[in-house]
Amino acid sequence: MRYIVSIIWAVLISGAISYVLTSMGGDPFVLFDMLVLAGILSVATFLLGDGILTDKY
Repeated sequence: MRYIVSIIWAVLISGAISYVLTSMGGDPFVLFDMLVLAGILSVATFLLGDGILTDKY
């Protein structure tokens, strides 16, 4: 369940970031680029949550 929620949040956040940055630059919004950014954010979240950040302290 936490993976699904992470993917949904990554898609929403990357969509907002992509929309704002492309509108500021005057370029068209490209859905594929937004999905690539969402994939990168999802993988980073999975690596941080499961591998790097632990409850050892």
